[in-house]
Amino acid sequence: MSKSDKKEDKPLSENHEQKVNEDNKDLKESSEDKLKAIEDKLLRTLAEMENQRRRFEKEREEAFEFGGFNFAKESLLLIDNIDRAIESFKNDEKLKKNSDLDKVIDGIEIVKKDLISIFKKNGIEHINCINKKFDPNYHQAMLEIEDPNKETGIVVQEIQKGYMMKDRLLRPSLVGVTKKKEEKADKTTKDNKKTEKNEEKK
Repeated sequence: MSKSDKKEDKPLSENHEQKVNEDNKDLKESSEDKLKAIEDKLLRTLAEMENQRRRFEKEREEAFEFGGFNFAKESLLLIDNIDRAIESFKNDEKLKKNSDLDKVIDGIEIVKKDLISIFKKNGIEHINCINKKFDPNYHQAMLEIEDPNKETGIVVQEIQKGYMMKDRLLRPSLVGVTKKKEEKADKTTKDNKKTEKNEEKK
């Protein structure tokens, strides 16, 4: 083998080594990229699992706290009917003459107090709305009552009691709210407009 042949071989082996090094580098970079991608996926999966766990915990707590929500809502009819019964007994002229009427009403009142006590133990409470500002989150307006002494939108009548169960609205209060008298003001403006038109015609 001549010296010139040896010289030609050397650059080829260097090129080969360089190519192998580049391939190794590319392989190393691609495996690092793959590893990063896998780490990202793993972190995302873990975060998703944690979010699902939290959601499940929240749903479980709500189910425990508000599991009897529908039952409680239906039970409000009992209090409504007890109130109606007491009212009808008190307003019945024939029953007023009965000496035992007070005993009957007292018995019904005891049942009502027990029911209210059970409700309170379970976080169900009456919404106090009289003389409060109308709030559509808790009240449902059934009628408007003219009252010049109070500002507009004050609850002055409770038609049906509303209830909360902890932080949730169980049933809104059906209420009557105040409004200002507008008829006189409207008539005056209409009369003024009529006189203005008549003057224009002249």
